[in-house]
Amino acid sequence: MKRYLLSVYQPDGDPPPPAVLDTIMADLGVLNGELRAAGAWVFSVGLHPAGTATVVRDSDGDALLTDGPFTEGKEHLGGFTVIAAPDLDAALGWAARMARATTLPIEVRPVRD
Repeated sequence: MKRYLLSVYQPDGDPPPPAVLDTIMADLGVLNGELRAAGAWVFSVGLHPAGTATVVRDSDGDALLTDGPFTEGKEHLGGFTVIAAPDLDAALGWAARMARATTLPIEVRPVRD
C-alpha cells in the first residue's frame, strides 16, 4: 500500500468555541477509529499554533532563527495524518471524510518511499 499525507489547514486565530470544537473532535475520533479498523491509519498529530513556530535558515553556514511561520497567510498547517491506501482514489475518499469531520480543507499528497 502507498502512504499519503493528509494535511489539515486551519484559519489563523482562536479555535472555535468548545460547543463547536467538541463536536469536531468527536467526529474526528470516530474517523480515526475507522481508519485504524480498516488498517489505513499510520499516525496523526495536531500542532500548536503557527505563532509558536521557529523558522531556521542557513546564513553562510550559521543558523538564522526567526519567530513564526516563514510566510504570511490566513491559514496554517494545524495537523496531519499519514494513512496507507491502495491508491489515490482511496486516499481522497478518506480525505473527504476528514474534511467533513473537521470542516476544514485537507491537502492530500503521496509520501515518497
